Amino acid sequence: MPYPYHLIAFAVSAVVVLWSTPAVNKFGLKSGLFDVPDKRKVHQRPMVRLGGVSIFAGTLIALLVVWWSGGFVDARGQILPPNQEYEIWGVTIGGLAFFLIGLADDLFGLSPFSRLLIEVIVASASWKAGVQINFLSMPFQEALPLPDWIGLPITVLWLVGMVNATNWIDGLDGLAAGVSGIAAFVMLIVSLFMGQPAAALIVAALAGALLSFLRYNFNPAQIFMGDGGAYFVGFTLAGVGVIGLVKTTAFTSFALPYVILAVPILDMSAVILDRLRHGKSPFIADKRHLHHRLLKAGLSHRLTVLFIYSLTLWAGSWALAFAGVPHGLVYALAGTLLLGFTSWKVWQYIARRKNENFSPPSP
Repeated sequence: MPYPYHLIAFAVSAVVVLWSTPAVNKFGLKSGLFDVPDKRKVHQRPMVRLGGVSIFAGTLIALLVVWWSGGFVDARGQILPPNQEYEIWGVTIGGLAFFLIGLADDLFGLSPFSRLLIEVIVASASWKAGVQINFLSMPFQEALPLPDWIGLPITVLWLVGMVNATNWIDGLDGLAAGVSGIAAFVMLIVSLFMGQPAAALIVAALAGALLSFLRYNFNPAQIFMGDGGAYFVGFTLAGVGVIGLVKTTAFTSFALPYVILAVPILDMSAVILDRLRHGKSPFIADKRHLHHRLLKAGLSHRLTVLFIYSLTLWAGSWALAFAGVPHGLVYALAGTLLLGFTSWKVWQYIARRKNENFSPPSP
């Protein structure tokens, strides 16, 4: 199996992001392309929202290097058959399209309806290119084929939903980049184990880009990934979830992307339900997200981010176990212990803050 190509994709992407992000940040500051603080946002000074340019460039350049080197092959080391090649192009070009949608929103501001309409059109085009959920894996029996009239809306809902879920968790320094980087790394391992090395190359490059971007995005952040970055990252993770995991015949495969990406999925679902329950539009931004609630409970910025990282690692460790990765249950146990430890630290921190706030004044 061509593991060296995955290391090359990771390394090239990481180097490109480390080199290009300061230049992008400098350009954004000089051009006035930055985000001004307001009552809903956490940052206290103007921040450039073009970090997605570096993430996209790093991922794309890494994939082109691997492509020119002949690294896109199947599990037997042979040239990809046409249908798998179309899937790779579907994810790559779809990622480009979603990056441009997000970038346009960063630069010009798109209305929620027009943005959603374009997202559905691009996701539908990706489905046409082969990024399709077209069967449902069933335990102890053959996979259940899905007709196009069911497969198309399910695929579009998954792709568009993950794009927006990733964008919605991009509310604290390093949060979306770290959560997505962890998810990409887990998806890389699972895709390789399930015999999908070509799809794994995409998330290898994405993981390198995201984890390097944390060098500039972790608290205190120097730059944000913006909608362009979040849209690209969300679509790429969702696309690889389809062509690298759901396409396999293992009966757990259909659930694996949802387990790996459980944190942004559940956060978005809970926010939408809470907004509807209070008679609010699900598309109007507010402070109902998990990270907002943890900050309100008294957690520090960094502890909030690290706790959500531990949640993502915990979900990812169980995905490894469900996929049948060797020693997967050991990883799941380790992830559970890590989550237990961070939960205990969070409880301690909140309790200490409450005691400090309610302690009587000294005489």
